[in-house]
Amino acid sequence: MSFNIVGQWAVTTSVDFSLAQLIQVIILLSTGGNNGGGYMASKYVVIAFHAAILLSHAAINSLPITWLSFFGQFAAAWNMLGVFVLMIAVPTVATERASAKFVFTHFNTENNAGIHSNFYIFVLGLLMSQYTLTGYDASAHMTEETKNADRNGPIGIISAIGISIIVGWGYILGITFAVKDIPYLLNPENDAGGYAIAEVFYLAFKSRYGSGIGGIICLGIVAVAIYFCGMSSVTSNSRMAYAFSRDGAMPLSSVWHKVNKHEVPINAVWLSALISLCMALPSLGSLVAFQAMVSIATIGLYVAYALPILFRVTLARKHFVPGPFNLGRCGVAVGWAAVLWVATITVLFSLPVSYPVTKDTLNYTPVAVGGLFLLVLSSWLLSARHWFKGPITNLDG
Repeated sequence: MSFNIVGQWAVTTSVDFSLAQLIQVIILLSTGGNNGGGYMASKYVVIAFHAAILLSHAAINSLPITWLSFFGQFAAAWNMLGVFVLMIAVPTVATERASAKFVFTHFNTENNAGIHSNFYIFVLGLLMSQYTLTGYDASAHMTEETKNADRNGPIGIISAIGISIIVGWGYILGITFAVKDIPYLLNPENDAGGYAIAEVFYLAFKSRYGSGIGGIICLGIVAVAIYFCGMSSVTSNSRMAYAFSRDGAMPLSSVWHKVNKHEVPINAVWLSALISLCMALPSLGSLVAFQAMVSIATIGLYVAYALPILFRVTLARKHFVPGPFNLGRCGVAVGWAAVLWVATITVLFSLPVSYPVTKDTLNYTPVAVGGLFLLVLSSWLLSARHWFKGPITNLDG
């Protein structure tokens, strides 16, 4: 549970900080671009954007669950419609399009990271896919506010994965066909200051119409989608913090598991927003330190997903009682596949992402995740094992 809640806070941090950076780029392009005297917000302004976004997310998550449901449904519709608009509009507008051979077989071996192996580039590329698919456990954290949760919860998780794979794949394909010059897209001297996806949108419309306004509008569509993602992430964080504190497993648990008259864990909502803000503060001193902090978002969450599965297929295999929704005979095989995959990506995502390896290019993921593991293990051995009795059931039977 510790890996889960810390990983979720890291996800919120990374999502909202990414949105703050995107807003920075939208402002830059809207005021003339990097080469036209555009305004580049400082790191302090970006943190201010981040804080404002978190503040709004905490406020929205303080509303009754009916409002959250409305925003959630609107977000789902926006994301679906927005993805289809972008995956069709951007490659259609672009005056130059990549070939299918380029899209499906090209590896960017001519890069500034010192990595020239196709396989190594492929491995590093898996990180973004795994990051994108995190958070599908949000359905589980909302089960206490869901009808027929024993069936709808698992269906929600599977649906989230399936939709993300199909829609995400289509979106990536559509955008990739509009990509030609990868080194230029990553060049900090381009109009978007090296923000590759923004440069793709901007160039596509500028090359066709002489103005990149359409690309800026497309970035606005992406920004709204990210905003709703961050909102949902705070929802998931707060429910996890609420459940964790209800079990007495957090400091000041009596404070965080309180709910208001609308049955919203209001204190846990604002706690999650505050911690996510604090986790972004290292970016003011060092982006390397910030990236190490955020690395917990992927590895930490997947470790949290894998541990109960591991216990299910080992220690609890004989006396595990399946719920109404289960995988039947395939459950154990799927469980082992999941555990082995998480073990594999934990190693892969700890590899260096740039060469030569220096203190500024070292992948600090093992340090961040290993430090969290040692902290949790020490807490268990020294204290928690004497008083923590496991999750508290809220069922009468």
